[in-house]
Amino acid sequence: MIIGTGSVLAPLEPHDPRETAGYRLIARIGEGGMGTVYLSHTRGGQPVALKLIRREFGQDPDFRGRFEQEVRAARRVQGYHLVPVLDHDTTGPLPWLASEFVPGLSLHDALSAYGPLPLAAVFQLIGCTARALGSIHAAGVVHRDLKPANLLLGAAGPYVIDFGIARAADGTQLTRTGGVIGTPQYMSPEHALGAETTTASDLFAVGLIAAVAATGRHPYGEGGATAIGVRIANTDRLPPDLNGYPAELRPLLERCLTPDPAERIGTDELAAMCELFAGQPLNDFDGWLPEPLGLEIARRVRAAENPPAPTVLDSGGAGGAGAGAAAGAGAAAAAAAAAGGFGPAGTGAGTGVSGAFAGVHDADTAFAPPRPAGPPRPSAATPAPPAPAPAPKGFRGGLVAASLVVAVLAGAGTVWLLDEDGSGDDAKAPAARQENPAASVSGSPDPAPASSASSAPKTSPSASAPPKAAYTVVFQDKPLTLRAPSSSTGTHVDLDAPKVVPNGRIGEDKEMELTYHDWSDAGLVFLTATGKSPGSTPEECKDAVGTNALTSKLTKDQLHEGKELTKGTVLCTVTSDGNLAMLRITEVVPNKGNFRPAPDYVTAVTLWKTG
Repeated sequence: MIIGTGSVLAPLEPHDPRETAGYRLIARIGEGGMGTVYLSHTRGGQPVALKLIRREFGQDPDFRGRFEQEVRAARRVQGYHLVPVLDHDTTGPLPWLASEFVPGLSLHDALSAYGPLPLAAVFQLIGCTARALGSIHAAGVVHRDLKPANLLLGAAGPYVIDFGIARAADGTQLTRTGGVIGTPQYMSPEHALGAETTTASDLFAVGLIAAVAATGRHPYGEGGATAIGVRIANTDRLPPDLNGYPAELRPLLERCLTPDPAERIGTDELAAMCELFAGQPLNDFDGWLPEPLGLEIARRVRAAENPPAPTVLDSGGAGGAGAGAAAGAGAAAAAAAAAGGFGPAGTGAGTGVSGAFAGVHDADTAFAPPRPAGPPRPSAATPAPPAPAPAPKGFRGGLVAASLVVAVLAGAGTVWLLDEDGSGDDAKAPAARQENPAASVSGSPDPAPASSASSAPKTSPSASAPPKAAYTVVFQDKPLTLRAPSSSTGTHVDLDAPKVVPNGRIGEDKEMELTYHDWSDAGLVFLTATGKSPGSTPEECKDAVGTNALTSKLTKDQLHEGKELTKGTVLCTVTSDGNLAMLRITEVVPNKGNFRPAPDYVTAVTLWKTG
């Protein structure tokens, strides 16, 4: 990824759009083979990373269909240490998707600049990655491109990023000859050979990442991406060299880097192993990174709070035209927001970053050649801008072209699509596949999370309830994570969707059922009557609203004590749309820090239409 010098953001260039689908674009985050990523904000002020897909993909109808399917799969994923996809569209001239954003540093960039991590930090990194993969896999998705560039390091821990659109490119003109999208030096053997990838493939990649993060040395030796990929593909004959790795790390590497996918460690066991060897809870991130690395992340947070101004043209006439176009785009964005769109209402750069997530993060393309001179042709949705003049002194605006090199795996007949630096298609978000552990079926309906059946509470019929035929299931056990809000913000929840709107503000909770806020007397506020249910049938749920209602607010201290809301609690309410909603708490996760912080709640939501 190419970014501004010494910063996480780069100014918008004259040919960049200023608005997309109601989102005001503020700065560039990066660019790669699949598209360009921009900083924007939602109407509530939440920072998002909006990825605008390249024209050659957007013009392929097969890509659009797969893009829609795979991003919908990615939007099912909820959990910790993940960067969720919030919004997307496939109907406009160019497809796009929006993810939550906070600045951070990719593991790839951190290792390049600061060297290997301390072993304790490696165990925390891998343990949290395992937990994130558990949530991804539970939603029926396989990442398929896990690598250091797709792990983001932040002050609040690591995040797995870039899952959702890679598989969408698998049938375009770029790959119809049997190509495999991915990064050879972090593929599993089965992936490198072009065979079916499952959840176990991600665990092989985790082992490779752990080895490199701890020592800077790849278990399959030195060389280019193709050479390492060939060795991985032939791991039955050329096993990884684990000599010289720390003794504490060897069990993890051995359990991940086995040729047989069925023998690899699972995500839960891996997380438990890492927590044991880390010597502290995985969610304790006080000083978890070396000081120089922590200071750099803090600097990036500050830089993101004051994004750079757009690059302007030197000549007065052209500059005025560019400024007018930008102002018009800003006005259009404000108008779209005022009309009730999802996009921002011209909140601008002053909003700052106040979330715990990072956006879609393109992998590094630092060794790719500069983009040819001259801007790309504007899309049909964006008015043609004036011809660009040279950028201001001190800023190099050259970005990466989507150059591809084809490498043929010796003896296997597999074609890999690589960037010129050999790192794979860095701009794509990797796989959001609807996948069972045993097989992958593309195009299947969205499945419910794998864990929902086993964790659901037992049900019992209600003698006085109306007949079951009065309730129609809209959706069942949809995962939803309710995070404790950051300072002076509120996390609003719409159970009819269901969706979470984090970092919102007072007065923005219309048509919501509850809000988790941190202003005034902080706590959890129920905006519709909400009761505790003894079971999970719609009859019990409806009865609980009228006979076992909670107070309209639970304070932060009450939540911290953990008496009112515990694992297994079933909350029910009649929503603002007149539906019956059940929110089942599957996990309560304490947060460390001062002033008795409230916990996070991992939940599953079921919605019924009544009548």
